[in-house]
Amino acid sequence: VCSSDLWHRHMRGELPGGLDELLDDNVIFYSPIVYTPQVGKAITSLYLSAAGQTLPGDKNATQSDPSKRFHYTKQVISGDTAVLEFETTVEGKYVNGVDIIRCNEQGKIVEFRVMIRPLQAINLVHRQMGEMLEKMKPN
Repeated sequence: VCSSDLWHRHMRGELPGGLDELLDDNVIFYSPIVYTPQVGKAITSLYLSAAGQTLPGDKNATQSDPSKRFHYTKQVISGDTAVLEFETTVEGKYVNGVDIIRCNEQGKIVEFRVMIRPLQAINLVHRQMGEMLEKMKPN
């Protein structure tokens, strides 16, 4: 059974243990940018943390225009899978995508797939994620 509640709590910074608590040791991450699936908690945590830094939305987004900040617009939950649609604005460009999250019987995330559109958003996210992953690499 997959519940999006824990994921939403994590996104708000309210989940003690964060990604370590949510992810199965053998989680598989499917990036919209990288062809090869990334396997394991450490690499998945790295990608999801980098995405959190890359996709928060325009830094000058105001309270009067929350649509420019990262937010989920829809969710569909069926059995072990949750599909969460999101929108944000990065460098003035509209970004729309979905997080497809599959969980095991213990509620741990075993598969995390991200899809993004339109093409200009993919190109922008590709560049920014590359820069962020480079900064986050251990020396």
